[in-house]
Amino acid sequence: MSDGWLVEEGIAEHRAVRLENGHMVAARLEWPGRLVAGEIADAILLSRTSSSARGTARFASGEEALVDRLPSSISEGAALRLEVTRAALGERGRLKRAQARPSEAAIRPAPTLTERLGNDARIVRRFPDVVDWEDVFAAAWSGQIDYAGGALLLADTPAMTLIDVDGTARAAVVEVAKALRLLDIGGSIGIDFPTMTEKAVRKALDASLESALAGWSHERTAMNGFGFVQLVARLEGPSIFQRVTRSRTGAAARILLRRAERTEGPGTLLLTCHPALKAKLRPEWLAELARRTGRSADAVELVFEPTLALEAGHAQIVTR
Repeated sequence: MSDGWLVEEGIAEHRAVRLENGHMVAARLEWPGRLVAGEIADAILLSRTSSSARGTARFASGEEALVDRLPSSISEGAALRLEVTRAALGERGRLKRAQARPSEAAIRPAPTLTERLGNDARIVRRFPDVVDWEDVFAAAWSGQIDYAGGALLLADTPAMTLIDVDGTARAAVVEVAKALRLLDIGGSIGIDFPTMTEKAVRKALDASLESALAGWSHERTAMNGFGFVQLVARLEGPSIFQRVTRSRTGAAARILLRRAERTEGPGTLLLTCHPALKAKLRPEWLAELARRTGRSADAVELVFEPTLALEAGHAQIVTR
């Protein structure tokens, strides 16, 4: 099996994993339909801050973005061409709009996930057996990654993604590096190792962390006396952890669709899930599920079970 990026273009979401020596080392997740970094399109300037190069613009899709580097000649209501530099980020109770800046380049549609990953990315119908996407989903859903000697506890805050090391610090270093890549975590990141009073111990752990993060583009602070390290990495959109954490019903609906698409055999495809998913399972998504599994629309059925956990939706084949 060759190394590189593999992409599943699923229903309502695109997933990607990177293989190296037959092992999954990184992952990506995209929910199509919103502005994406790299897109160039025309928009209308809705407002701009007085005596500032910042403002808000609306694209043809209706989505709004924060704009910087506005020339002084552009006034409210004017049309302008923008390049999206960061996708929108959902937070508890609010949405951080996408970010954009003026551009003179030709209009360019949003690059697909495959295009953004580079020339070694290829689309596959489904990931090979060495890839367990359910493990990635479970880690993002629970915010916990267990390892021999402890666990990593992840928290999503408006300021940064926090990783609390609950257990052996030295063994956690490699797991932290894996988690950052597998959950595609970027932006401002805080890692809280257990307090280490001995400078030599902190220095050794800091060196181990530097080695584990080699090849992953970032800047970081030195570890302080309380075991805290801050990283800053490029951020073009929400991480897998953020997507799942900030839209749990949407994430649960999408993982259910993936499970259903992978369920094979003749008969009616029965999806059983929590009632909260009803509003998220759009008719067009279910129609696409029927098409992909070679069924008529009435051969895909939903059953809602209030006692079922939100993320525990499942699919099975039944005969009538």
